Amino acid sequence: MEPTTAGAPLLELEGITKRFPGVVANDRVYFDVRPGEVHTLLGENGAGKSTLMKILYGLYHADEGEIRLRGEPVTIESPSDAIEQGIGMIHQHFMLVPTLTVAENVALGLPSRRRLLQDLSPVQQRIRELSEVYGLAVDPDAYIWQLAVGERQRVEIMKAIYRDVSLLILDEPTSVLTPAEVEDLFVTLRQMTEGGRGLVFISHKLHEVMSLSDRITVLRGGRVTGRTVPSETSREQLAHMMVGREVRLAPNRSEADVADARLTISALEVLGDRGTPAVTDFDLEVRSGEVVGIAGVSGNGQRELAEALAGLRPVASGTIVMNGVDTTTKTPKEIRRLGVSYIPEERMRDGAIGEFSVAENLILTSHDLPPTSRRGFLNFKQIETGCSDLVRRFTVKTPSLETPTANLSGGNIQKLIIARELSGEPEVLIASQPTRGVDIGAAEYIHTVLMDQRAGGIAILLISEDLDEVIGLSDRIAVMFEGRIMGMLDQEEATVQRLGLLMAGVSEEEERDGSSA
Repeated sequence: MEPTTAGAPLLELEGITKRFPGVVANDRVYFDVRPGEVHTLLGENGAGKSTLMKILYGLYHADEGEIRLRGEPVTIESPSDAIEQGIGMIHQHFMLVPTLTVAENVALGLPSRRRLLQDLSPVQQRIRELSEVYGLAVDPDAYIWQLAVGERQRVEIMKAIYRDVSLLILDEPTSVLTPAEVEDLFVTLRQMTEGGRGLVFISHKLHEVMSLSDRITVLRGGRVTGRTVPSETSREQLAHMMVGREVRLAPNRSEADVADARLTISALEVLGDRGTPAVTDFDLEVRSGEVVGIAGVSGNGQRELAEALAGLRPVASGTIVMNGVDTTTKTPKEIRRLGVSYIPEERMRDGAIGEFSVAENLILTSHDLPPTSRRGFLNFKQIETGCSDLVRRFTVKTPSLETPTANLSGGNIQKLIIARELSGEPEVLIASQPTRGVDIGAAEYIHTVLMDQRAGGIAILLISEDLDEVIGLSDRIAVMFEGRIMGMLDQEEATVQRLGLLMAGVSEEEERDGSSA
């Protein structure tokens, strides 16, 4: 396929191979980036994307192959080498020092005319100039801890522009942004390519890939399985290239058969880790046979809400009623015994114990109940039979029931947690970020499971930062901003634009007033 931009490649990765014990992470990969283009690298978790970029950024060394910049072979031994060669990288989790100012973060690691003392005045002036050129509203004197997530993203981009990188790698750069912030980011990225820079874009959000990319290269199992351009493909075709089979991107939804309320939250207030309110004046009801989605940018009280509902975080005031019982002050064990299950957002911190076997993790919540145990003794025959059935039913790929859970892929660990949480046939399910960081194939399966549970009459509270997921699965959608519900929309009236405004703290009344002014 002919490239979309003219001229010699800025970057060429030629025949890159990287082996780890028991696996070939990259198998003779060719990838190039031309000046003035966005070349997307697409693939499931474990496809080899991160390994390839870590080789380019000097964090790994290739076993075979060659890196060429502007036609010349180069050796990149470390990130410092990469930066000297004009390569920058914006990581999914920002690499900023919260207690320093914007200017100080931008200047970190750069030589100063005053040697040990950094001269910040030219840095501040240059940041203001670049802010004007690229439309990046960045205050050089602001401290990072004072900035919102979208503003921190701008600082990361400012660091790259300030260093005048010619090639920028963006690893899942939109994962913590509102839709409006994503649009602003894409405008800035396009402006960067107009100046001749080349961008490598890594994302699992197929609509963003179709919107931003000039070219797309797909990896599967460490090998290139497809090269295309947005005008010649579709989201469905990209998903097929990633997984190797047809993938249903939108779950099959039946008409909701809604019954009585199973979860009722009234005037809830929950404190965060710093002792300040994280959830305030929160009212919500979830009924049997429906999915209520909670949308919002990370850090607006979703985690604290989920932990309070599961009994893992104390409630400051208000009430929580599940299945007709006040659970406001009950323990996680007592809440679970009332027919409530919880899929936590941090699967390896809160959902599973990596050193424990698959079987041990599957019985974590039922080891003291029959038929798993009898008279205080574990029933090993029943454990093997029951766990084997769960592994089969929920398609958990594992060498054996004795395999340490940490050895499984992220998607299979998540399937294991879901299998355990649904094995007790709950009446209320709190699902927090159920598909975060899992493959598109595993996400498709998890969506199907959630829809099956909804059809079976479970009341599901879905907390997710993925708007496509929230819209696709939910019957009603509540948007959280700074711990409060900004608005509630039925699924039929929910759009990315309307949800995005609510996520940014703009109420529907303010939107109407603004549009009529």
